[in-house]
Amino acid sequence: MTADLVVDGIPSPGRTLVMGVVNVTPDSFSDGGEWLDPDEAIAHGLDLLAEGADLVDVGGESTRPGAVRPTQEVELARVLPVISALAAAGGVVSVDTMRPEVAERAVRAGARLVNDVSGGRAETEMLPTVARLGVPYVCMHWRGHAADMQSRAHYHDLAGEVAAELAEQVEAALAAGIRRDRLVLDPGFGFAKTGEHNWELLNRLDELDALGLPILYGLSRKAFLGSLLAGPDGSSRPARERDDASLALTTLLAQLRVWGVRVHRVRPSVDAVAVVERWRRG
Repeated sequence: MTADLVVDGIPSPGRTLVMGVVNVTPDSFSDGGEWLDPDEAIAHGLDLLAEGADLVDVGGESTRPGAVRPTQEVELARVLPVISALAAAGGVVSVDTMRPEVAERAVRAGARLVNDVSGGRAETEMLPTVARLGVPYVCMHWRGHAADMQSRAHYHDLAGEVAAELAEQVEAALAAGIRRDRLVLDPGFGFAKTGEHNWELLNRLDELDALGLPILYGLSRKAFLGSLLAGPDGSSRPARERDDASLALTTLLAQLRVWGVRVHRVRPSVDAVAVVERWRRG
């Protein structure tokens, strides 16, 4: 079942939304190459929707630390067939891109939300493009591209600085013409942040809530969970073996009724949200 995501605003069903990830890339940290073939990516997206994803997030550029950017033409070739097919099947589709041309063509193909990990800072035309398209926009905290972002993971007051920088990005989005009721924030866990930064940010969520906007949390399979679950030899738990820990975070966040979680495994997260909501009613 999909959320009623319309161009006039952000869905707010009174529970945490589950966004399923469809990486159409050869090099994403968690499942790089598995869904690079368009037909396989489409089948995967349909599976996520059947498992209860409220929306699916289709991306053609890996943003893992050190990743090299594909050309715009390659990114378009990766995402457009997948977006078109999933939208035609009735799915609510988000496009994960930093490029305004990709955003525009994705919306024409059926995407109904733009998820920009640069929060409008990678390309100056992104914010006015999204304003003109009239779709909801996920604005992430960002300090630079994947190639060197971890060199910028320096803070004196982590949550305070993240909140202040996000507030600046929100003001830029509003000035470009994006309506406030179409904005969702993303703190950018793992983007220009160390593992310890991620844990600290999770313990200071109230400072992000003070911004007064819905928040999407992308924590699934992140490296800081691999470090937490390291083996006796100190080796990090592989990405595909971090799903239980990811689910634990989904459950904790669902209790706080955050706006949404972005996950690789949808059904467990949908089930966790359902359990939390039933527990609340009890």
